[in-house]
Amino acid sequence: MTEACVIFDIGGVLELTPQTGWVQRWEERLQLPPGTVHERMSDVWQAGSIGTIGEREVHQQLSARLRLDAAQVDAFMADLWTEYLGTPNEELIAYARGLRGTCGLGILSNSFVGARERETALYGFDELVEQIVYSHELGIEKPDPRAFEATCAALGVQPESCLFIDDVAVNVEAAEATGMQAHLFEDNARTIARIAAHVTAARRGAGRTPAG
Repeated sequence: MTEACVIFDIGGVLELTPQTGWVQRWEERLQLPPGTVHERMSDVWQAGSIGTIGEREVHQQLSARLRLDAAQVDAFMADLWTEYLGTPNEELIAYARGLRGTCGLGILSNSFVGARERETALYGFDELVEQIVYSHELGIEKPDPRAFEATCAALGVQPESCLFIDDVAVNVEAAEATGMQAHLFEDNARTIARIAAHVTAARRGAGRTPAG
């Protein structure tokens, strides 16, 4: 029986995703006032995050609302995905890989249509953890408590056995409200120490030694 479970967020935790300024560059290129892209596209971004539209419709809406031709739509989405996917947090990913077989491992991510395919191809998160719960597939975003409950159900674990790692404070607080332990990601060193303490405490609680 698994005594402990660790659940990771992706963006800002397993992926390092600094802002690239791509939206501002597009607004300048299209001679649009600052904020226009998000103003015109906000409902599309939201729909994509909970999976009520697909990638094709996102592209169609971009073309219609920003008056982009097909090549511009492709370039716009390439810039979006470059920031969204960021770069891998190699140290934390390697640490998580070393945990396999010692505790349950999962991912809960607020996401966007197309994320699973791209993150699988680039980073192989599907091989890192047992279950990945994406908001665009679940239809629910953090900090909704149902997102955390669905993740526990997918992993077959109780909330109190889980440590949830996220870089957004409101999501950490929401996880704690559902009965999970939670940690606000700020750097790898503190996060790895917190995970190690969680796994060790669970093993001690089960009456097992670290080598057990």
